[in-house]
Amino acid sequence: MRGDATVLHADLDAFYASVEQRDDPALRGRPVIVGGGVVAAASYEAKARGVRTAMAVQRALAICPDAIVVAPRMEAYSAASRAVFAIFHDTTPYVEGLSIDEAFLEVGGLRRIAGTPEEIAVRLRERVRADVGLPISVGVARTKFLAKVASAASKPDGLLVVEPDREEAFLHPLPVERLWGVGAVTAKKLHNNGVYTVGQLAELEAATAERWLGKAAGVRLHALARLRDPRPVETTKRHESIGSQRALGDRPYTGGDLELIVTQIVDGLAKRLRDRGSSCSTVVLRLRFGDFAKATRSHTLSAPTDRTEVVLGVAQRLLAAAGPEIAHRGVTLVGVSLAQLTSAGMVQLELPFDGSDGDDGARIDSALDAVRDRFGSAAVTRAALIGRDSGVSAPRLSEHE
Repeated sequence: MRGDATVLHADLDAFYASVEQRDDPALRGRPVIVGGGVVAAASYEAKARGVRTAMAVQRALAICPDAIVVAPRMEAYSAASRAVFAIFHDTTPYVEGLSIDEAFLEVGGLRRIAGTPEEIAVRLRERVRADVGLPISVGVARTKFLAKVASAASKPDGLLVVEPDREEAFLHPLPVERLWGVGAVTAKKLHNNGVYTVGQLAELEAATAERWLGKAAGVRLHALARLRDPRPVETTKRHESIGSQRALGDRPYTGGDLELIVTQIVDGLAKRLRDRGSSCSTVVLRLRFGDFAKATRSHTLSAPTDRTEVVLGVAQRLLAAAGPEIAHRGVTLVGVSLAQLTSAGMVQLELPFDGSDGDDGARIDSALDAVRDRFGSAAVTRAALIGRDSGVSAPRLSEHE
C-alpha cells in the first residue's frame, strides 16, 4: 500500500457529447444526446433533465423534448482519445488505460521534476482543455479505487484530492453503491441487512460480509470499505486487448437480434485487429444483464488468428451458451473483446466454424478490408445486416501504438 496520494484517475466528462459540443459551437450549453435508438452519451445539460446512458432515445426525448440528437462519430472520438492518451503518456510512463475515455496514472516518482500529485493533476487538466478542447475530471488518492471515486465526486470538470488522513471521512459516508462491483443485486442484499453506507459495511466483520455476499465478493468489498486496495497501476494492461460494446436499452431482444449485434461488433473488431497487424488467442463476450450485474464468457483458441469467421464463430457459441441466463435476466449491454494479442503472421490452426477453408477466409477478409478502406466501413456488409440499424459500437479502449 502506498503512503501518499500519488494515483490519478483521469476521466473525460460526458466524452462523446463533449466532443460534439467542441466541434459544433451551436451545441454548446444545450442538451445533447449522442445515439441512434439508444443513448450512447448525454451532455451534462441533458443529464440534468434526467437523460441517462443506455436509455431509449425516444424515452429520453419525452423527458427532454428540446434535446438535440446527433449520430455517433466513432472516428472523432477515437482521435480525441488518442490525443488525450498522448498527454497521459507525456505526463508519466505509468499509465493504465481503462476505456476510451479514462485511465489511471501513477505519479509518485515525479515530485522532484514535476511537483506534487495535485500540481501534476492541475497541469494535466489544463493541457487536455487547451490541446484537445475537452473537460476532464481527475481524482487523486492513495489507491486506485479511491482515486476513481474521487474523480466521480469531482465531476463535472473538477479535481479532488483525497489525502490519507481524510480517506475515511471522504469514503465512509458514501452509499455502498459507490463501491466497485456493487450493482443492484448486491446493493439489495446489503440494504436488506441494514447496510446503506460504505462505513456501515466497514464496521462489519469480514465473515459477515462473506456470508451475505459470497466469499469472493464479500472479501473484496469489505477490503475496499476498509480502504485496502494494494493494486498497482498496470502499465502493460493497456495493450492486452481491444474491444467494442453495444448499449441496448431496456427492451427485450431475441437470440437472433443479439447474434446480429455480435456479428456487427465482430466485423469491426476483426478489421481493427488486422489493421494493427495483430492476431488474438482469446475471445471474450461481455454482458450486462437487466439487473445491471455484469458477466464475462471467454474461449481461448489453439492458435492465434485474425480471421473474422473464426472470431465470430467463437463469439456466437459463447452467446448461445449464455442464452438461458439472458432469457431469464434480460440484457442491456453486449460487448466483445479480443485478448492475448500477438503480432500477425502466426500459423492459424483453428478452422472457421462454418466449415470453410481458412485460406478462403483470409482472401475474403482481405478483399472486404480493401473495399472498406477505399469506400468506407458502410460500403459492404453481410446480407443479414442490410437495412438494420448499426447502433453504437463503442471501443472499450482506443489504440495508442
